[in-house]
Amino acid sequence: MKRFFGTAAVILSAALTLSACGGGGDPLTSASASPAESGAASAPASGGKVVVGSANFPENVLLAEIYSQALTAKGVQVEEKLNIGSREILYDQIKSGGLTILPEYIGSLLAYVDKEATAKSKDDVVAALKEKLPAELEILEPAAAEDNNSLTVAKATAEKDGLTTIEDLAKVAKNYAVGGPPEFQSRQEKNFQDTYGLEFKEWKKTGDATADAIKDGTVQVGNVFTTDPKIVINDLVSLQDTKNAFAAENITPLVNKAAVNDTVRTTLNAVSAKLDTAGLVALMKRVAVDKEDADAVAKDWLTQNGLL
Repeated sequence: MKRFFGTAAVILSAALTLSACGGGGDPLTSASASPAESGAASAPASGGKVVVGSANFPENVLLAEIYSQALTAKGVQVEEKLNIGSREILYDQIKSGGLTILPEYIGSLLAYVDKEATAKSKDDVVAALKEKLPAELEILEPAAAEDNNSLTVAKATAEKDGLTTIEDLAKVAKNYAVGGPPEFQSRQEKNFQDTYGLEFKEWKKTGDATADAIKDGTVQVGNVFTTDPKIVINDLVSLQDTKNAFAAENITPLVNKAAVNDTVRTTLNAVSAKLDTAGLVALMKRVAVDKEDADAVAKDWLTQNGLL
């Protein structure tokens, strides 16, 4: 499933209207850059300075803030260029050295650099990226945190039917309506049958309202991004994808190799080691729902995890 930082994206708006995954959403393709930010890349970072960039949606900005503050705490000179735009713009800038560091999503990054990629597990995606990325770029250690497609249910449903993994759905799927964007069934029905043997009672087009449709019982299971704050707000549970029906989308720093040193690598790897999906969901609730500033939320998380 590609995550195009722009088409069918997850954009956390002021009203918290998050796009459902649709088996092909990608925040990094979600919105275009402003005219001032979409021009040619700036000069490569020099003199030990790093330039941390981000796409123009709140989760990516928050991750960039976390990276920036962690590096600053280690004495690294950091310049921020946030809210730039889509992967098409960001990738060229980091490759040329105009940006040094960017929060990325491994499955979607692989799909961008290799249109024929078939890797799905975290290890396979990472191995493929190491082969396909150009010499100028490298990924550091991926976090456990993913912003990925999921099959999600209400917590009460998970407890009643003993659901922890997508595989557990096989015993009850025939009694379940499943919701998602209009293209969800055509993209995923065969995948779910082949991977998990799932046959749902009904497929419903719930679109952006999928998380709410799960909460109110319109559907029993739905396609929701794993960092959607409505997972917390609506008391939902994303089932574990143990057989990789969805390609891994672990968050990882993408860096320009010539512009980073061991301090940068070690610091960012330490951030990734602490960042998990549940924690990121909680952080995004603070940003998207509680309207806290991303820099303050980033500082709190780094402090709590001993990284400041």
